Amino acid sequence: MKVIFLGTNGWYDTKTGNTTCVFIETKNYYIIFDAGNGFYKIDKYIKDGKKPIYLFLSHFHLDHIIGLHVLVKFNFRQKIHIFGRPRTKKILNKIINKPYTNSFKDSKLNIKVHELKEGTHKIPFPVECRSLIHTSPCFGYRIEVDGRIITYCTDTGVCKNLLKLAKNADILITECGIKSGERAKVWPHLNPEEAAGVAKKSRVKKLALMHFLADKYLTLNERKKSEKKARKIFKNTIVAFDDIQIEI
Repeated sequence: MKVIFLGTNGWYDTKTGNTTCVFIETKNYYIIFDAGNGFYKIDKYIKDGKKPIYLFLSHFHLDHIIGLHVLVKFNFRQKIHIFGRPRTKKILNKIINKPYTNSFKDSKLNIKVHELKEGTHKIPFPVECRSLIHTSPCFGYRIEVDGRIITYCTDTGVCKNLLKLAKNADILITECGIKSGERAKVWPHLNPEEAAGVAKKSRVKKLALMHFLADKYLTLNERKKSEKKARKIFKNTIVAFDDIQIEI
């Protein structure tokens, strides 16, 4: 199973990367988490027109959905399923529409938007979604596919649902929005020690850090410093850069 990080910045694009998007290729599906500006790259990796595409949106801050305005450039034949919190249809039909951009209908793609409640669903693989701590309602996801458990939780502080979704996962993909020693109570985000602490307590196999806030992490080297901090707590930690691929 390939995991490709197409966008690893939080908030806005810089020379360090695009905003949030993670692409996963499994045996039978293409799975995408969030659609920040890194989303425009997905056609580099979607080669099988028979595999359905499943896109999971964590929340509606622009750095997680703005990439949807490029849908008109794609010519995918298969169905694209978009999943999100309650009111996803209303919100996306307002933002991904005129006068801001072209609508879903303009793209001529086979798109279906689904709204999920907290809990476990089969669509067709098991997906668990739980609310995280953020300034806007935000879902974290846990999926089981090809014998692997993948947890994706970004834009959150430490909370019970984060720990629950991460428990015994093969990989926890989470954020490192702020730097070592910093706290973000008003606008919750994780620092490297907090993210590593969650990985250790949840007994995950691998921790991947992303969603580095663009105003905090000005260089890629600053990400590596946070990786060192996290590895002191949880050894099997990597920091993600745009376009890196890992196998799980």
